[in-house]
Amino acid sequence: MKFSIIAFLLQATAFTTLTAAYPIKADDVNCRSGPGTSYTVKKSYAKGKDISITCQTAGESIKGNNIWDKTSDGCYVSDYYVQTGTDGYVTKKCSSSGGGSGGGSSSIPGPVKDDYPYKSSCGGTDPWLYFKCQCTSFVAWRINKRLGVKFHNQYKGHHWGNANSWNDAAKASGVTVNNTPKPGCIAQTDAGSAGHVAWVTAVGDKTVTVEEYNYATVEGYGKRTVPKGNFRYIHIKV
Repeated sequence: MKFSIIAFLLQATAFTTLTAAYPIKADDVNCRSGPGTSYTVKKSYAKGKDISITCQTAGESIKGNNIWDKTSDGCYVSDYYVQTGTDGYVTKKCSSSGGGSGGGSSSIPGPVKDDYPYKSSCGGTDPWLYFKCQCTSFVAWRINKRLGVKFHNQYKGHHWGNANSWNDAAKASGVTVNNTPKPGCIAQTDAGSAGHVAWVTAVGDKTVTVEEYNYATVEGYGKRTVPKGNFRYIHIKV
């Protein structure tokens, strides 16, 4: 009888372990430091790999599914790529402190949406001494709001001016400028009559996704994904 009880418990434990593991249903699925594609890739899973989910949380929507699964490896994978048998939650929700970090703060790079405060009142100057609804005003606002840096047109004693002078002003201010984008840094180019700056929201293997103002839409918001080489990158905080 004692042997039968032990055997039953072992079988129950094995069953529990098996039901807690779910297969990956796509090739080379990235597991990231947080619930979104802007977070650092920690590892990748092959198709068919069984993963154990410790908790689930809401994050960036992937093909209509905003659930992200925290694996036993301590990273997050989109639930869209995990064969759980449902589009809903299959285990407990992660604690508020378990969402990972893409750049030291949950606000970096932040949600991808047009939350610029002056979109309905273009014209005149903003609190950072830029013209409202221009690319420079939008990025200056993002730097203040999401990076928590008190940035303005005379940051660190240097005149940043038009977008085509931001890289030189950054270097003069001791701010890193390079060819390596990170979510929450500034994309900058000298192209055009006054150059252009944008907010980096996600980074791929060869591409970068930016949010911007006054590019494809005059004095309006836009988002696009382009080759990394289209810009240089200003790292005010990240």
